[in-house]
Amino acid sequence: MDGICTESVNGGRDVWSSSNSSASTADHLVVMVNGILGSAADWKFAADQLVRTIPDKLIVHCSERNVSKLTLDGVDVMGERLAEEILEVIRQKPEVRKISFIAHSVGGLVARYTIGRLYRHPRRENSEIESVGAQDEDSRGTISGLEAMNFITVATPHLGSRGNKQVPFLFGVPFFERAACIVIHLIFRRTGRHLFLNDNDEGQPPLLQRMVDDYGDLYFMSALRAFGRRVVYSNVGYDHIVGWRTSSIRRNCELPKWEDSVSEKYPHIVYEEQSKGNDAEEGEQVSIGDDGSDTLEEELVAGLSRVSWEKVDVSFHSSKRRFAAHSLIQVKDHSMHSEGADVILHMIDHLHT
Repeated sequence: MDGICTESVNGGRDVWSSSNSSASTADHLVVMVNGILGSAADWKFAADQLVRTIPDKLIVHCSERNVSKLTLDGVDVMGERLAEEILEVIRQKPEVRKISFIAHSVGGLVARYTIGRLYRHPRRENSEIESVGAQDEDSRGTISGLEAMNFITVATPHLGSRGNKQVPFLFGVPFFERAACIVIHLIFRRTGRHLFLNDNDEGQPPLLQRMVDDYGDLYFMSALRAFGRRVVYSNVGYDHIVGWRTSSIRRNCELPKWEDSVSEKYPHIVYEEQSKGNDAEEGEQVSIGDDGSDTLEEELVAGLSRVSWEKVDVSFHSSKRRFAAHSLIQVKDHSMHSEGADVILHMIDHLHT
């Protein structure tokens, strides 16, 4: 490997494993998505590690379409922007055959919306696919004609933020949580409404509720099923922005007990499990357990649990910077958050290429 080559493509950052791009055999696009009020720079460390560790296979694109205050425009608006950005990258990279997503925080919801927009049914003729020179032959369906490989989220509030203790800095106090639900749009605008599931666009159900099914012309669950693997990395504690339950797609009674790291190589990984999809039928009545979950949250858990997930639990309980767990797990700034590097290494070591 001669070195790392970085260039801008339509406002994003592509990172190659070789400074001689003409010699590169990379055909796997990895799209990295930042969280609320974030930027493409948030994934710089992970992007560099990806191409250094897996040379000549990956093109890493750190999205720049949804940054800073643009992340307050709503999950759907950001998802549409990201979809257009990805299509432009694919058009400029006709050698790309595979696609993966790695997303932090709200970026995971944006990525889920985006794949619902870009999903293509098996063997369906589509002019967009033909225009980028990719073939749609996978029986699972594709993401804009590309084979769907890894869908990875890091500290993402998949169940929203309105439930009890889903936003830890509210200390689980019901009054604070109810108040946050009422005023959140004043701070985080439309994205806040989506996170607290109190949006009501033209009488439709909340967006996160719609996103646990195929809804209209958006194939949210079909798109998730298309991926070879789906992974959630979650902080078990000290993440004051996103709670463990919502980021790991679990009920209270399903949160595992953990003791210490599972491996010396990954000192902050404290628990791993492979959950199988339960293939629940649409509209099937689910039982609501007495574990603090409300009916809507239970619907989100049940819907997302129709597909299998790899669940990786992370703890920075021994770190001096543990209260920055939401950034540590991503290594948002290497100079401040380097302790999370083993989480990125774990991600890379298990990536299907």
